[in-house]
Amino acid sequence: MHAATAAGTEAGQRRLNGPQTTGRDYRNLSEARHAIRSEDDVAVAVRDGTPLMADVHRPDAPGRFPALLAASCYPRQIQNSGAPLGFVEAGASDFWVPRGYAHVIANVRGTGGSGGTYPWLDATERRDLHDLVEWTAAQPWCDGRVGMIGISYFAMTQLAAAAERPAHLRAIFPVAGTADVYEAVWHHGLLSETFVNGWIAGVAGLAGKGDRLFRNRLVGLAERVLRNEHVHARFEHLNGEAALSVLGGVMRMHYGASWDELWSAVTTEHPTHDAYWDERDLLAHLGELEIPVYLGCDWENVPLHLPSTFALWKALAGRAPVRMGMLGRGGLTWPWESLHVEALAWFDHWLKDADTGIMDGPPVRYWLPGAEEFREDADWPPAASRHVALALRCDGALAVEEGAAGERVYAYVPPTIRRPKGAPEPALPPSLTWESAPLAGAVEVVGELELALDASTSALDVAWIATLQDVAPDDAVTDVTAGWLRASLRALDEEASRSGAPVLPCRTALPVPIGEVVRYRIPLVPNARRFGAGHRIRLVLASSDADESLPAIMGFRHAPLGDAARNAVRSSSRLLLPVLASEDPAIG
Repeated sequence: MHAATAAGTEAGQRRLNGPQTTGRDYRNLSEARHAIRSEDDVAVAVRDGTPLMADVHRPDAPGRFPALLAASCYPRQIQNSGAPLGFVEAGASDFWVPRGYAHVIANVRGTGGSGGTYPWLDATERRDLHDLVEWTAAQPWCDGRVGMIGISYFAMTQLAAAAERPAHLRAIFPVAGTADVYEAVWHHGLLSETFVNGWIAGVAGLAGKGDRLFRNRLVGLAERVLRNEHVHARFEHLNGEAALSVLGGVMRMHYGASWDELWSAVTTEHPTHDAYWDERDLLAHLGELEIPVYLGCDWENVPLHLPSTFALWKALAGRAPVRMGMLGRGGLTWPWESLHVEALAWFDHWLKDADTGIMDGPPVRYWLPGAEEFREDADWPPAASRHVALALRCDGALAVEEGAAGERVYAYVPPTIRRPKGAPEPALPPSLTWESAPLAGAVEVVGELELALDASTSALDVAWIATLQDVAPDDAVTDVTAGWLRASLRALDEEASRSGAPVLPCRTALPVPIGEVVRYRIPLVPNARRFGAGHRIRLVLASSDADESLPAIMGFRHAPLGDAARNAVRSSSRLLLPVLASEDPAIG
């Protein structure tokens, strides 16, 4: 491949999908000058002798270059295929290599031809990632400076490697990653069923496949079609991770017992945040991390990676050089090609000592949907954001004033219980909705949200699923964010919660007092949105989202609990909105 065919944003280059920066101009960026030399199926022996397989793409030129390592459980052979899949997330080699970086794409153990059994980010995988970094740094084509790149699982391996402190890891760019693996599978005690089933089916089904499937004439033809500029442009706003939720129903590949053991472990044997998850909680292993970290996500990624973005910010800001860039809907693309220019400014600064401007200005940049512009701030959440409490009124209104005290009631009937044939329509609804009056002026909601729910239930346990929505004057509905809580796992880490939003470690199960009002603190995933004048703020509360008539962001639905329930919500409940600015006197 010649430099003229490099990917990028300049004339004559293969066009990259998605936003390339957080709205800023950079300087002194590396230019596309090199052709690409690739070496496939390189065996890397880690400390216990297990071989991990890697593909190495590097400049076809003499000399040594900094390297970017991308590691995951996804087939490395498809990472430059152009396929719009949630597994193609290592970044574009034809962007990085022409600009003077080696791009090493590796498979973790138990996947893609790598030896051993897949461990899902346990201590063994973390040590393997350390060894991959050090192996890369020692190669004759590397100048000893290594960064890591890639989104989603590739972001999680960056954090895992950083936790092991490899000497030659100089900077990471873990956009859209989950620091606590428990959060990917369990949402405060509710099993994220469609995601975990689809993800394990997809990863397990592909783990044992090799070059015979991924490197042949037919696949090469498909790749050429996918890279056609007109075909490629159609993927610009495709959310590949949302598509993962359907894989569990369509995958037909068989996989080995070790993968079924993994499924059983994460869905059945460890429903609480016990020692199994502690080993995979990367936040606990990052400690006093000092290498530069660029965080980010898109606002739509509520049920998977968005929560960890802010947990990582809180854990790392003030310790390491940290920047954070938040994108709007469609801001991350599959195959992942967005933010490459932003990442280039990052790695040119930290791996090539270039003055790119990436460290200029406030460290937080975020897209504000509704305002349709980037904002910046010195911290997250913005210091100017203040909580406004809206009552869940008895008349279904969402307002500052509570009005007459009372309650609203809904019924939850699990899909395992069927109503008798010929029964009339249920007397109680399956969910409740509260809605503000049309806003007199725009309201900017930016920061951490919480639902303080005063509720009772007739069940031994119950799920609380809350979704915040923006309702336009034409009644078009946009899901903004959501929060979840299993009633029996409501115990708070009060010491940790004093520093901000509630911390729900899901370690201790508490009895649910039948028929008694309990205050549940349900954190909604932090978000940002400008609700325009004439729009309405809506809150939907249910005890299951298995029914497709109920909202589920990115299509990630939860396994329903088994007990039928009559649930009553008191008007003393409050939705705490982080208001940055308000033109509506009622919201203030």
